[in-house]
Amino acid sequence: MSHRIIVDVMGADNGSGVVIRGAVAGARRSGASLLLVGNRTVIQNELEGLKTKGLDIQIEHADTVIQMNDPPGTVMKEKNDCSMAVAVRLLKEGRGDALVSCGNTGALFTCSSLVLRRIRGVRRAVLAAVVPLDNAFVICDAGANTEATPEMLVQFATMGSIYAKDLLGYANPRVALLNNGSEENKGTEVQQKAFDMLRQSRLNFIGNCEGRDLPADFCDVVVCDGFTGNVTLKAIEGLGRFFRNVLVSEFKSSLLSGLGALLAGKALKTIRQRLNPSRFNGACMLGLRGLVFKSHGGADAYAYECAIKRAHEAVRRAVLLRISTTMAELLQKTKDHQAAEKIRKANGIQEQETV
Repeated sequence: MSHRIIVDVMGADNGSGVVIRGAVAGARRSGASLLLVGNRTVIQNELEGLKTKGLDIQIEHADTVIQMNDPPGTVMKEKNDCSMAVAVRLLKEGRGDALVSCGNTGALFTCSSLVLRRIRGVRRAVLAAVVPLDNAFVICDAGANTEATPEMLVQFATMGSIYAKDLLGYANPRVALLNNGSEENKGTEVQQKAFDMLRQSRLNFIGNCEGRDLPADFCDVVVCDGFTGNVTLKAIEGLGRFFRNVLVSEFKSSLLSGLGALLAGKALKTIRQRLNPSRFNGACMLGLRGLVFKSHGGADAYAYECAIKRAHEAVRRAVLLRISTTMAELLQKTKDHQAAEKIRKANGIQEQETV
């Protein structure tokens, strides 16, 4: 069965053409169908120069764009006919199985939350990003919630664990709380309470992790607030680009270095690929009643291709259903526990009254 991915082609730093080329390549590799949302003329002109034979591609016209500096509320108030808003509504209507957008993160999160709504029992949706180190791991939150309560962090861990299991293939994902020390009493009151709650959960919680632990195959899911997560994610991506640039610069510095590069060509190609953050482009907004993926605005065609494949894989593995089912079960357990607590208190009062 072919799953349809809705793609908001507007708002990319490098133009709609890059998005469309990447989407077509991703569809060809994954077998997905596409619903491209944006200026119809621009999309048709771009598709004419691509190999699209055998691909199922539909177009939905929208010529208004949400800019990166637009306030998040603009998408619902002043620009509700923009490509992003149209794409989210199409997902809500069932015209596609997942959505990929490279637009304004705040606007996408706001629009998706208001239109799709949260899964029952979820306090706040979370932006889950896969970090492309040797041990690929999921970081929750990667930028959606600048502040988080302990209860939210536990839910982020639960949804992130499901995502890591289904998308990365980890049988029992190791969950860690990002903190300023490994001891359980480290961090603010929020981190300390979250630590206790995670330790009592059914997750494979292994404790706190520090920033230096992240590249060392320490865990599979990192839990934190969106401010911390976004800074961490971008620092890792920046370091990857830095090391790639250093390698290129050094091998071009002299004739002897250039000869060394030729001899080490295969190894260098592997290193460049391993340090390429484009492989894991596309952070998923977990906790909504629809699969929404946020791509980097400045991504290249290969990065968009990877985002399409990631969205298709999430649909194929029924990530949304698994999260919905898990959260419903947790909500029921919470209700059962609260009901039992009320009964115990009521019985206690009754016993005291009859004595």
